[in-house]
Amino acid sequence: MKKAMVFGGGVSGNGAKKLLENIGYEVILVDDKIGVSSSEGIKLLPEIEIFIKSPGTPYSELVKDAKKMGIEVIDEVELAYRYMKDFGIKSKIIAITGTNGKTTTTTKIKELLDYAGFRVKYAGNIGTSFAELVLENKTLDYIVLELSSYQLENVKEFKADIAIVINLAPDHLDRYEKVEDYYDAKFNIANNQGKEDNFILNIGCAESVLRKDKINAELYKVSLNLLDEFQDAYVKSGKLFFRDEYILDASNLSLKGRHNLENTLFIVTVGKILGISADVMREFLYHTGSLEHRMEKFFDYGEVIFINDSKGTNVESTRFAIEAYDNPILICGGVDKKLDLAPLASIIKEKVKSVYLIGQIAPLIEKELLKIDYPSSSIYNCGKLEEVVKLLKKNLNKDLKEVVLLSPATASFDQFKNYEERGKIFKKLIVENFTEGE
Repeated sequence: MKKAMVFGGGVSGNGAKKLLENIGYEVILVDDKIGVSSSEGIKLLPEIEIFIKSPGTPYSELVKDAKKMGIEVIDEVELAYRYMKDFGIKSKIIAITGTNGKTTTTTKIKELLDYAGFRVKYAGNIGTSFAELVLENKTLDYIVLELSSYQLENVKEFKADIAIVINLAPDHLDRYEKVEDYYDAKFNIANNQGKEDNFILNIGCAESVLRKDKINAELYKVSLNLLDEFQDAYVKSGKLFFRDEYILDASNLSLKGRHNLENTLFIVTVGKILGISADVMREFLYHTGSLEHRMEKFFDYGEVIFINDSKGTNVESTRFAIEAYDNPILICGGVDKKLDLAPLASIIKEKVKSVYLIGQIAPLIEKELLKIDYPSSSIYNCGKLEEVVKLLKKNLNKDLKEVVLLSPATASFDQFKNYEERGKIFKKLIVENFTEGE
């Protein structure tokens, strides 16, 4: 029997394992918690024909040794794509990446296509794995994939029918030597596309425009402002247009904020490529709901409102969240991703009333804030969310209008399983501590 090795037992790795076993491979799962150890995996490499590296796993000695032995190293996204080609699965792929807005754009494109009557599901960096999706769904019209830079590092044959890079901003410098390496990994989404495919480019993003030469597909240009006479989607006088066609009034969108307006440009452009009418898109976008953990207003305590933006896992995302409110109280912190914290400190000083810090990076943010004379009396270095909530309970006056915003500006892995767990625990703590009895 053919043998494969899967490195990493998360959603991606387990999906790859399931698919490989379905097509006749014996699979060795390398995972220090639920599979064999990395050191044991190295001993087993001579038996392996194909090696699947899960996106979150490091380029360890195991991966390097596999490459030295001439074993093909690919990711689960590549594996699933090859399975589609080998088994004649005709579903079209809409692939979305970018630093911010991926989950909202992916989810809302899927929901719009549902609304318009297509058979569609999403996968990738959201929900289920691509491998498991194609194994269990062979007759979909469209598969909408949210893809991280990690998932795009090892693509070889993978090709999207519609590819999107929403925006690029510094992130994951704990993984990449240079920020340009991170941006280039994102743009692997354009690999293998031809003139029969489509690429939607944010011409308002300078780093994306710098990589325009990587695009071989039919190009659609979008930006919030009209920057090019041949631009496809833009906003003018509060109205969103596709070319010369009026699509909707920005003020009527159910998803609020400038970042969501940018996301809507991509949603509308996909809709136009697929022939969905402006009326259908307008009806959908005026009434669709917000996502959990993304600018989610979930609780009122008198005049105080609580917002869960746990999905805000980089500085740019948190900046969007802060700017959406007037003088909010901010909760932020988590893993140190080796990013420049000066821009975060600057926006906090300019627009945040007080800040409650958590996680590994809390002392670094505090140091950066003090460096630019943000008042020390407005900084609460709490360490953990539980301590934040205790202090908020003490400091908040329910009769004063306040916005309490959890938007961490970084990942959660120092204290939580993922951003979803962080957001759910935050909501639970707030509801338990601020719900008043009869």
